[in-house]
Amino acid sequence: MIDSHTHLHVCQPDDTELVAAAVAAGVTRMLTVGTNGATCRAALLAAERFPQVYAAIGRHPNEATGFDDADLAELTALAEHPRCRAIGETGLDHYRDYAPRADQERAFAAQIALARTTGKPLVIHTRAADDDTIDMLREQAAGLDVILHCFSMAARLDECVEHGWWISFAGNVTYPKAQDLAAAAERVPAERLLVETDAPYLTPQAVRKERNQPAYVVHTARFVAERRGIAYEELEQLVERNAAALLQW
Repeated sequence: MIDSHTHLHVCQPDDTELVAAAVAAGVTRMLTVGTNGATCRAALLAAERFPQVYAAIGRHPNEATGFDDADLAELTALAEHPRCRAIGETGLDHYRDYAPRADQERAFAAQIALARTTGKPLVIHTRAADDDTIDMLREQAAGLDVILHCFSMAARLDECVEHGWWISFAGNVTYPKAQDLAAAAERVPAERLLVETDAPYLTPQAVRKERNQPAYVVHTARFVAERRGIAYEELEQLVERNAAALLQW
């Protein structure tokens, strides 16, 4: 099994225990995602320490205030690291509005361009900004491998699939009230399906009282397999194959 999106730098306990627990649960690869300069460097350090861990380098939209050429230069340098396998997470967040929308859009556009320059996949965060996110991706990210992390746009699934974007489900797909996401998980084409934790957030329902960690991706994967009417082992092989092709690990 794989975890296509986690944040080891804010998970508990320490990375050694987290990785060991993930391996014990059958998780062979995980992508830990930076959200600013410091956490991107932490992600790369974790990727250097553990063969199961790779890094994504980006500036989260909630961290985009004042994004400028110096910030882009920092990301560009970090993205050259051999353990960096994706750009992001980037995108738009109009729910919290922690950063001015113009800054979010500038950071987003810069990271789309960086993904194109580096040839790496682009990891997308979007919240309360579906139309604007899709518009920017359609206009600027044609031909890129786009991962819609913690997929939330169930009503736009067909449109996203038509663009060839990757659909990654986090623990919230397992929540009883998330029937729209569960239905979407049934319909995603097999060749575009991924699973993730987004740990330490969005703990799957089966262990919801716990703080999320990469090991718990197996609960989300089991749920998705059941909804798709296939064996867990079949889903495991599917997402491992998809992630390997996409992230080159």
